[in-house]
Amino acid sequence: MENILQVKDLNISFHTFGGEVQAIRGVDFELKKGETLAIVGESGSGKSVTTKSIMRLLPPGNSEIKNGEILFDGKDLTNLSDRQMQKIRGKDISMIFQDPMTSLNPTIKIGKQIMEPIIKHQNASKAAAKERAMDLLRLVGIPQPESRFEQYPHQFSGGMRQRVVIAIALACNPKILIADEPTTALDVTIQAQILELMKDLQKKIDTSIIFITHDLGVVANVADRVAVMYGGKIVEVGTVDEVFYNPKHPYTWGLISSMPSLDSKDEELYAIPGTPPNLLNPPKGDAFAPRNEYAMQIDLEEQPPMFKVSDTHYAATWLLHPDAPKVEPPEAVKRRMKKFLADQEGI
Repeated sequence: MENILQVKDLNISFHTFGGEVQAIRGVDFELKKGETLAIVGESGSGKSVTTKSIMRLLPPGNSEIKNGEILFDGKDLTNLSDRQMQKIRGKDISMIFQDPMTSLNPTIKIGKQIMEPIIKHQNASKAAAKERAMDLLRLVGIPQPESRFEQYPHQFSGGMRQRVVIAIALACNPKILIADEPTTALDVTIQAQILELMKDLQKKIDTSIIFITHDLGVVANVADRVAVMYGGKIVEVGTVDEVFYNPKHPYTWGLISSMPSLDSKDEELYAIPGTPPNLLNPPKGDAFAPRNEYAMQIDLEEQPPMFKVSDTHYAATWLLHPDAPKVEPPEAVKRRMKKFLADQEGI
């Protein structure tokens, strides 16, 4: 499949009173037409910063794209002016944020908020924009769109507000949809409905999706490929089956094994020891080394390259070096993986 987006050697820093925080350190990935790429990792790993840089929504003043390229539609987005980006945001690349209540204006009726990007980016008349907005409300599963069109955000439930946010994001049929933990603020039942809605919408509008999450259960249900982030870098990338059935990075082992299983109530839940690295002073070697029980001396001295596991599967761990000792995931991790995968297959 053809790439619609390529991120190459992206480095982003934040300038704080404490010094320069190197939040993103050499991130590379591509997004193919029509696919869903999930980016997973702990809070602070760099997921949201990476995707906000694609939209050029990083806070002005204290943030800086140090180097790298974000290639979309033949253009490097890092070189575009704010005015040029305004023509892309909402039209070609849209974003769904975590909390729908902060994404919607509480003083403006829902219908008008959906109409706004249609009028701005497609030069549509008010009548045509209203018709399109009605269609979008139906598309995202909001009943009685005629009456809902005239209501305010506070008159909608959390799940319905998120459906409205999705409708706004889809208003101009974007080529790329970025979903930044869109179900975090919702209860489990509504989460499942929103995820199912996004899967269904992708088939209908053929857009490419970048899905940001810390929940591997979400990944298994919505993604085609997975990129695992840690310490501002991508440490493993592959198809969903490759990353779940054959994970290679110790951090990925930890993420999978820390997922609760449906029948694990009597089993102690695994937690990755230690804390994420301080990116004010990034480690010289592998950022995960202090938390990795399989770390070798080289992990403390040099950052590992991306080792090829298959044509679609890569992992940045020295354990994949030909001279490294052969290490398998611990038995506890294997048990958790099997249970988790069985749970997903049973859903």
